[in-house]
Amino acid sequence: MMQPSLSSSITLSESLLAIDVGTITTRVALFDTVEGSYRFIAAGSSQTTAGAPFRDISEGYNLAMDNLQALTGRHLVDAASHLIIPSQPDGSGVDKCVCTVSAGGPLRVIAVGLLENVSLESVQNLIATTYAQVIGSISLNDQRTTAQRLDTIIRLQPDLVVIAGGTDGGASHSVGTILEAVGLACYLTPKEQRPEILYAGNQALLDQVNDQLGSLASFSSAPNIRPSLDSEQLLPASKMLSNSYRKARSRNLNGIQMLDMQCAGHLQPTSAAFGRTIRYIGKELEQKRRGVLGIDIGASATTLAASFGAEPYLDVRTNLGLGSSLPGLLRYTTPAEIAAWTDENISTGDIEDYIYNKALFPASVPVTKEELSIEYALACEILRAALSKVRWTPPRQLVGAIQGFLPPFESIIASGSVFSQAPSSARLLLTLLNALQPVGWTTLVLDQNQIAALLGAAAEVAPLLTVQALRDASSFVNLGMVLSPVGKASPGTPVLRVHIKYADSSETETEVNYGTIEKLHLPAGQIATIRLQPLHHFDIGMGAAGRGGTMKNVSGSETGLVIDARGRPLELPEDNIGRQELLKKWLQALAS
Repeated sequence: MMQPSLSSSITLSESLLAIDVGTITTRVALFDTVEGSYRFIAAGSSQTTAGAPFRDISEGYNLAMDNLQALTGRHLVDAASHLIIPSQPDGSGVDKCVCTVSAGGPLRVIAVGLLENVSLESVQNLIATTYAQVIGSISLNDQRTTAQRLDTIIRLQPDLVVIAGGTDGGASHSVGTILEAVGLACYLTPKEQRPEILYAGNQALLDQVNDQLGSLASFSSAPNIRPSLDSEQLLPASKMLSNSYRKARSRNLNGIQMLDMQCAGHLQPTSAAFGRTIRYIGKELEQKRRGVLGIDIGASATTLAASFGAEPYLDVRTNLGLGSSLPGLLRYTTPAEIAAWTDENISTGDIEDYIYNKALFPASVPVTKEELSIEYALACEILRAALSKVRWTPPRQLVGAIQGFLPPFESIIASGSVFSQAPSSARLLLTLLNALQPVGWTTLVLDQNQIAALLGAAAEVAPLLTVQALRDASSFVNLGMVLSPVGKASPGTPVLRVHIKYADSSETETEVNYGTIEKLHLPAGQIATIRLQPLHHFDIGMGAAGRGGTMKNVSGSETGLVIDARGRPLELPEDNIGRQELLKKWLQALAS
């Protein structure tokens, strides 16, 4: 997938256990050295036990550990089910442990800022980087009295209050005024129910805010997320937000304290860890002036993480998931629009029934071809809805950018069980292409073992492990390079000429017609040189419409080279039967 390089003083004999507590599944993954390099060894899993009847994630964790020990034949816990750490001379235990968490529902957050379209907007952008939802806001713009603001906070019972306001060296009196209600609410709330407080505003006021709130609640601070009116910096504050998430989860999710202690505080939101992995890869691609995109569809949320060199983006949509939050999708789309992506004759009523049944039984899996078609149509619409809300501003100097479409990504990494458990690579590819509609060229990668987030968590304690595991083809599967020419033509018109020269000097040349999707022969293990010539002024991301070029050392994959010449944006026939037949035809083209 990629060839990152990193020097590290870490001892290669160290093993690591990575724990992920998801809404549906708790997974434990073991990493160790094999022939001098870190490798993913195995993973155990169990149903998460945050809900009834256990209401304690420890039970699911213990069952997952039993599964992992049975798979590996290694003793990792003692008779009291405590993790053996560090590893012992007899080979039992592990040296390090990290944990990611997405279970428990989104944190309830009150956003506090001076101006709605400045600091308050930045607070909301910050909150969107983790599993949280804004349940209320306070600003100078609203007309409520201090007493009314106090009533709001007490009534809403937030897990977390995030405060920003004032550029560095700016407003002071105004910030103190809006904090009065927060302090009073903390004072009047029982100590064990008081929210976490995160301040990320004018740093000149930090001591004053700490004096006002620090004795009343668990208080932490971060660099100003709005240091000036025209700049926003979220990354430093997002790290502190992860810490606030960890502390809030320790209070309201039984068993988290045990895992936190076991991991020596290296517990963080799954989304933050996933974003770290994508950021890690993005830095390695900085010289190529190309980005990397990570997508993770879970049961309760969908995470989009992108990195353009030093510019990371992270967006978590807690109302978009393939589980309990699935009905939230209907805020963005309709059953008819979802049905448009199915290749079976399915009514809108069937779509609605599936959505609400899935929300009630999120661990259920599709068992018929109709349910399978609905499941991947939902995944498609979830991604489309999530992408429609992203507000990234990638650098203008990116190679392969085509204005008005998805930014150019060297790799797009898909994570989540809906992808890793896809019935075929053709179904997976078509879902991703329909949802993302990339332009130019990109490589689609599957996080087959769902370890991308775990590697991000591991990077804190074992950076070399993260680097080496990213190279492991058994975990990150290259689904294939995709070329998507952009332009307008009549169906059947040749729009791209592709010449492939293989390592054995054999050659092929193909013309691809508009309106089609084709899979060209380039199997895994082969390297080829590809010469591209767009026709009829089509744009393939080579710097200008009609400009072609040569791509050297292109690696083969399970699905070869995919040419998606169906047009951008993708338009589906309005006729139900015609649309279903066309989707089946595209699926067959990718499966052939």
